[in-house]
Amino acid sequence: MRQGKYPFVIGFLALPVLLYSVFVIAPYVQAFQLAMTNWRGVGAPEWVGFDNFQRLFEDEAFWKAVQHHGILLLALPLITIAIALYFAFMLNVGGGSRSGQRVGVRGSGFYRVVFFFPQVLAVAIIAVLFQMVYRPNESGLINGVLMKLGLDPVFFLIRPNLALWSIIGVLVWQAVGFYVVLFSAGMASIPTEIYEAAEMDGASRVTLFFRVTLPLLWDTLQVAWVYLGIAAFDCFAIVAVLSVDSGGPDGATTVLAVEIYRNAFTYSRFGYASAMGVALFFLTLTFAALTLRVSKRESVEY
Repeated sequence: MRQGKYPFVIGFLALPVLLYSVFVIAPYVQAFQLAMTNWRGVGAPEWVGFDNFQRLFEDEAFWKAVQHHGILLLALPLITIAIALYFAFMLNVGGGSRSGQRVGVRGSGFYRVVFFFPQVLAVAIIAVLFQMVYRPNESGLINGVLMKLGLDPVFFLIRPNLALWSIIGVLVWQAVGFYVVLFSAGMASIPTEIYEAAEMDGASRVTLFFRVTLPLLWDTLQVAWVYLGIAAFDCFAIVAVLSVDSGGPDGATTVLAVEIYRNAFTYSRFGYASAMGVALFFLTLTFAALTLRVSKRESVEY
């Protein structure tokens, strides 16, 4: 049995590794090669070395997009995790103890379906829905209510200082449901005896959350932060559909994915767009590695 283990493992993994190499690794390698060229989509690429990367450091649109990613990396994980943690705690622990089991608030099953509903919608559909929500006239969901109350409409996607935060609101709305489910699964694995012991010592709901639930969910929080950080780098569809002129007004909502698309398919600068893609790849990789390193701590066993 031991002698046949390695041929079995190799045979089992050969096809998945081959497919991964062809459809994931090979495109990455091609993108790195294309980033070293000046190619307009037709003809032979012209080798330019690191010129495209040098241009990145002088490109105002690139740095504006990086700045927006910095805001997204702080706001999106913090807001989403805070809301999802609160909802998950209330749905799993907030109802107290019944028959020796921790339960959520009344109607928890219904709320789980409601919170998860955005996950079944395509990203483009969500963007179109929020176009109607954010409309700057009486036909908009929010401004329609404000105008009926005699208030001035709010130009969510037109005002440069408000447009990015309006898009962050959509990203949070879309993501919260998934992380409610993720945190709920983590809370379900925490033994009831730990909560009971804390309650016997006089712990309130707030104390239970910060002293019991949060420390025992640390590994799940770490994963959530990494996922949300990657989502902050990958928000092309929402920005492209929802923003004014794909990244406007005046570049107020542009992100690297939008700039990559614009350079490749509007300006036909495929080599330069690939250089931006390489930069995005390393930014994402660096973020994930730093997050895992900074948030690393000893596992709590129970």
